[in-house]
Amino acid sequence: TMKKIITMSLAGALLLASGCANKPAGSNAGATGSLKDGTYTAAKPGMNADVEVEVKIANGKIDAVTVTGNEETPGIGGELVNAKGEVKLNGGESPITLIPKRIVEGQSIKVDSVTGATITSYAIMNAVGDAIEQAGGNKDDFKTEVKSSEKLEDMTSDVVVVGGGGAGLAAAIAAGADGATVTVIEKNGEVGGDTLVCGAIYNTPDEKLQKEVTMTDTVKTTVEKALSEKPVSDEHKALQAEVKKQWDKYKADGRTDLFDTKEWYALQTWINGDKVGNLDLVKKLCYDSYDAYEWIKDDLGMGFDDKISQGAGSLWQRTHTSKMKMGTGFISTYLDKIDAMDNVTIVTEATGKSLVKKDDKITGVVCADRNGNEFTVTANKGVVLSTGGFAANSKMVQEYNTSGKWDDLSKLMTTNRTSCSQGDGIVMAKEAGASLTDMEQIQLLYLGNTKDGQLTKYPPRDVNGTDQLIFINKNGERFVREDGRRDEICLGVLSQPDAIFYMLESGDGKGYVDIKDPEWRSADGFTFEYLEKNGYIVVADTLDEMAEKLGCDKATLQATVDAFNNCVDGKETDEFGRTLYSVKLENGPWVATPRQACVHHTMGGVTIDTDTRVLDESGKAIEGLYAAGEITGGIHGANRLGGNAVVDTVVFGKAAGEQVIADNK
Repeated sequence: TMKKIITMSLAGALLLASGCANKPAGSNAGATGSLKDGTYTAAKPGMNADVEVEVKIANGKIDAVTVTGNEETPGIGGELVNAKGEVKLNGGESPITLIPKRIVEGQSIKVDSVTGATITSYAIMNAVGDAIEQAGGNKDDFKTEVKSSEKLEDMTSDVVVVGGGGAGLAAAIAAGADGATVTVIEKNGEVGGDTLVCGAIYNTPDEKLQKEVTMTDTVKTTVEKALSEKPVSDEHKALQAEVKKQWDKYKADGRTDLFDTKEWYALQTWINGDKVGNLDLVKKLCYDSYDAYEWIKDDLGMGFDDKISQGAGSLWQRTHTSKMKMGTGFISTYLDKIDAMDNVTIVTEATGKSLVKKDDKITGVVCADRNGNEFTVTANKGVVLSTGGFAANSKMVQEYNTSGKWDDLSKLMTTNRTSCSQGDGIVMAKEAGASLTDMEQIQLLYLGNTKDGQLTKYPPRDVNGTDQLIFINKNGERFVREDGRRDEICLGVLSQPDAIFYMLESGDGKGYVDIKDPEWRSADGFTFEYLEKNGYIVVADTLDEMAEKLGCDKATLQATVDAFNNCVDGKETDEFGRTLYSVKLENGPWVATPRQACVHHTMGGVTIDTDTRVLDESGKAIEGLYAAGEITGGIHGANRLGGNAVVDTVVFGKAAGEQVIADNK
């Protein structure tokens, strides 16, 4: 593992607090003799729930610290495990194991936190402080600041990847598979980026699985409508004609299974991005989606459910869902592969600052370690930028919020990790001469929880069971089509009382797991009891009881559900234009999940060609510079379909890694 990952350790640590600068590590003023030997327990709030620690005091010193319980997000605050249950350390070490080691070595509760996981880090430090006081000590005596004195040195490799999220790791593997040496630079303490906290859904046509889905007449109207549109370009006309030929054959064959092709996927993606996206890039995304799916599934071993659904905002039943919660399946799968590669090195807690340009070619990256020491990573063949978008940078969001679609976004939360998606890679690329595309195209998502806006703590059907849900406001009324576009749903949400709504589901439906079942878990692994106790869901045995708990009129809520059920039966046409149905909502238990619209994805970014080369203002490729993932613009247009971001990371990440090598042969 040490060959694969470079990070800041505590070796050679200095005590830097005033008056203590010359003391060796472990000589804390209050340590010796001030504590009563024994084992003590304490807990402090982490990111998700209390982090519980056990502290052993021996010979008046902190002898051992163990985190005995936590609900922290795997790969950020908690340990990332793969499908086999093995803890992955080659992408960085979590606070759960790293902070205890730093505390024991430094005999201090004021040690370096893990970048990107400060809340968990401080929860552990503060809990140990409580344990110290239980042992008769003064925790203030154990707050001598311990910081690493190490600095990262210059490095050289064939390919440098800046950003260790989904796109970056895919690029590293693809380049490394061709024999190149690869260095991945990641500013957080662990790789994963926002891919770790994604909804874990991946879109692609799938001939085998779509045969198991029956296509309804209302769903068919979506295809007919797209084919009846007047084309706006020759490229649009050609793609439309190809899909029409496929659609006509589907009907002539008398088929009843789900119609889907890569061309229909591309046409639907482009149209629902308001025809703003670069159609060639859209085709690249959609046409390569199945091959990329097979690559990560069959070649790398990623596990997916053996059925397709319609993910939130995906607009079609082509969504493949990871077997593991959130994005942990994608990241752990990549790390499993990298673990077996001697030519890929991951450097954590290091931030890319600027690109090195020599004779109009990008030859490396100037980086800074966590202490601000600069070092350069030279790239013999090329640099891949995969640092994400800028949805977590409120200033940058406001600067580019000029499309007219959204009002002031400054007060909205973000679903993204604040340590990621800051737009730093976009700034680096622009300074090196890159052009930008579609920067004003900013996406909101309606799945943010009402506490911190994160895409967490929701029942599984909320993200991939659109056919089994309705959305209601605080008055118990529907206000939008649940199977519609993300931007349309979010605009609807923002106009509701208090700008919140509830995702309402009943005890009916395919694949329903009884919420009383002790094995029931949210989409990110939390128990039903935890979600209800902490206000993430509202539960009732009857619809009348649900109305009481939500504070809305019983008759209004009943009328809302009755009207929806009439649409399911075909007795009424939905007033909001919904086309996807599978089940009537009739039986308890009823679950309502409060949600809000949050800044989620930025469709704009660095301009690339279909081979992931970064282009300058004249449209010419900047030699040695490539980009993949949310840092790029031109793919998703004015509205990204749900599930397409993960496809973007796999398709274009893999392509970037391969293209760097191809351009150097």
